[in-house]
Amino acid sequence: MPKATAMWLINNTALTFEQIAEFCTLHQLEVKAMADETHPERIIPLDPVMTGQLTRQEIEAAEKDPRKRLVQSKSRYEVPESKSKGKRRQRYVP
Repeated sequence: MPKATAMWLINNTALTFEQIAEFCTLHQLEVKAMADETHPERIIPLDPVMTGQLTRQEIEAAEKDPRKRLVQSKSRYEVPESKSKGKRRQRYVP
């Protein structure tokens, strides 16, 4: 999903390639290739605001200040821990 998020940020914001690359954990040249449409993959953009990764205010603040780094928002939902954590599973013995 980082490439899809990067594609949306390239198409819909005025963020620098460096900001997008750092947020999406991609290389800056890969982001540039996506912007130049020379990337070998066809990538469908994914809106990070709709998925809760970023807020619109944070994007606008980062557009005004190129040195500002984007930080992924905390999830609204807690993921429960696996019940089998720490327990040893019994193996099947025929």
